[in-house]
Amino acid sequence: MEKGKISSLQMVLLMYPTILATAILSVPSATAKYANQDLWLSPIIAAIFGFITVYITTQLHKMYPSETFIQMSDRIIGKFLGKLLGLIILFFYLLNTGQIVRSYSEFIVSAFLSKTPISVITGSMILLCALAVYGGVEVLGRMAQLIFPLLIVPLLFFTILISPDLDFGNILPILEKGVTPAFKGAVVPGGWFTEFFIISFFLPFLNDKQKGMKYGILAVVYVMLSLVLVNLIVLLVLGTTVSSKDYPLMVVGRYISIGQVFENLESFIMAIWILGAFVKISVFYYVTAIVTANWLNVSNVKPLVWPIGILIVEFSFWALPSRTEVERYDNFTFPFYGVLIQTLIPLILLVVAIIKNRKKKNAST
Repeated sequence: MEKGKISSLQMVLLMYPTILATAILSVPSATAKYANQDLWLSPIIAAIFGFITVYITTQLHKMYPSETFIQMSDRIIGKFLGKLLGLIILFFYLLNTGQIVRSYSEFIVSAFLSKTPISVITGSMILLCALAVYGGVEVLGRMAQLIFPLLIVPLLFFTILISPDLDFGNILPILEKGVTPAFKGAVVPGGWFTEFFIISFFLPFLNDKQKGMKYGILAVVYVMLSLVLVNLIVLLVLGTTVSSKDYPLMVVGRYISIGQVFENLESFIMAIWILGAFVKISVFYYVTAIVTANWLNVSNVKPLVWPIGILIVEFSFWALPSRTEVERYDNFTFPFYGVLIQTLIPLILLVVAIIKNRKKKNAST
């Protein structure tokens, strides 16, 4: 189906903004509501979901190295159940891609372009992402290589600029109420970490497949450390008020003032976030197209790209009609759906596949 190939490193560079892009804005606030000053510990706990998901995904890939998750499902649980599961996953990714686009558009409208119709922002982003998806997995991999330095270097630069405003007293007392608040705060970012299941749609196209698990684990570690850094920054600057801010990192940007040259860097943060959101939406868009092609047994993905783009735009408005619904979905619904669809179901399939393979070996002996 897909003629292109990417390296394991390119897969990491794709997954890093895919998980981190939307998380750096909304996760600190959602985590602080439960973890308070221990919000920096929650990403470390949440990363457990990422490690488990990567392990399950790579083990399935070892058993069916040339197939995506949808294709291997037919072989593991039969064609009927496989098609049913594929349909569930298809709607899951259509809904989530629409939700990501809607969150992106809501943020741009509320923070910067209040008089611009949200449909214009949504449509322009989908158009750009469709061009990237149409180019295939190699285009996505090279795009990630190009954009990654534009994400990581400004983030480090931002950390240095904000350092005079950090108050390390805000982190104390550590674990004042035990580990329970930190675990509760890990629920929302835990849902984001289950998105590492997406690598199951990239592993068949790696030109160095033996490194897939190693680099998948590294991607989880990089995202975890980045979220810990972001949570620490907003905590050390804003203190106990983090949970009351919709986008704490944007608020932190207003604290920067160095020599009347570097001041009010909200637009700086927005530029980083838009680049990350572009990669994230493109990856989810691509996965949705691959899932659709696998489910329909279509050998060429390209004819599906534009119709799926229209569906994503429609889902962004139909499924989540208001900003309140978007926030409720992000903080309460998605973490549980994410774990169910992207971790528990693959785990069940892995167990079934192992049992079937053992029965085949016993029968042959």
